[in-house]
Amino acid sequence: MRITDWDDAYSNGAYIDGADVILAGWTERAAGMVPDKVLPGVDLYLPDGALQGLTVVVHGGYWMAFSGREFAHLAAGPRAAGQAVAMVSYTLAPHARIAEITKEVARAVCLAAQSVDGPIRLTGHSAGGHLVTRMVCEGVLPEDVAARIVHVVSISGVHDLRPLLRTTMNETLRLTRSEAVLESPALQTPRPDTRLTCVVGAQERPEFRRQNALLANIWHGLGAETTAVELPGVNHFTIIAGLEAPDGALTKLLLG
Repeated sequence: MRITDWDDAYSNGAYIDGADVILAGWTERAAGMVPDKVLPGVDLYLPDGALQGLTVVVHGGYWMAFSGREFAHLAAGPRAAGQAVAMVSYTLAPHARIAEITKEVARAVCLAAQSVDGPIRLTGHSAGGHLVTRMVCEGVLPEDVAARIVHVVSISGVHDLRPLLRTTMNETLRLTRSEAVLESPALQTPRPDTRLTCVVGAQERPEFRRQNALLANIWHGLGAETTAVELPGVNHFTIIAGLEAPDGALTKLLLG
C-alpha cells in the first residue's frame, strides 16, 4: 500500500496502548542505575564478575529527545552477562544535525573502547539503531576500534532517512536531501566482516518493519553477515525490555 501520510507512518506512541505508562516505567528503572565511571558523552557500567567485553548502547528518541542516562536500565542484561556497558548520550536536534550526532557517537564509542578491553558489541533503539549501524559504515570509526566490533544489533532502527524529509519532524532535524543520503546506512557500504542483526517488534508500525528488513537485505548483498528478526508480541516501546535481563530476548541476540 502506498504511503500518503508520512507523519503517521513514523508515529509510534499513538498506536501503543499505555504509552505514557511505559515511558514512565523507563524513567523509574533507569533512576536505580548508578554509573561506575562517567566519560564525556558516556556513562560506563561495569560488571560484578569477570569482564567479557564492551557493549555500547545508543538511545532513541528521533535524535530529538532523551539521553543515555534515561535508558540506563538497558545496561542491566548485558552487565549481568559480564559486559561493561557504555550508555551514550549526544547533542539533540535542532542543536546538532544528524551528521554531527554521528560524529559525537563515534567519539563516544572510541572513548569507551579506550577504557575497556575486549570485543565490542553495539546496539541501539530507533534513532539509536540508525546510529550504531552508521558506526560500521566505511570510514566512520578508526580502524583499531572498528576491528574490535564483533556484532551490531539495530533495534527498530531507521536506516534510510529519505522518508523523513516528508515529515513535520524534519522542521527540527533540518535534514537536507544530500545529508539524508550520506547519513542513511542503507545507502552506504558496511565495513568488511560486519555482522549485523536487525530486530523489530512484530506489533510495530509497518514502516519500521520495512526499515528493519531493508538494511539486512541491502547489506547482505554487500557482503555483510546479516539477519532480520521480528520478535512476536512486542511493539516499538516494549521491545527494549529484552535488554533488561541476561536471559532477555535482546540480550541473547546481542551476545549470541
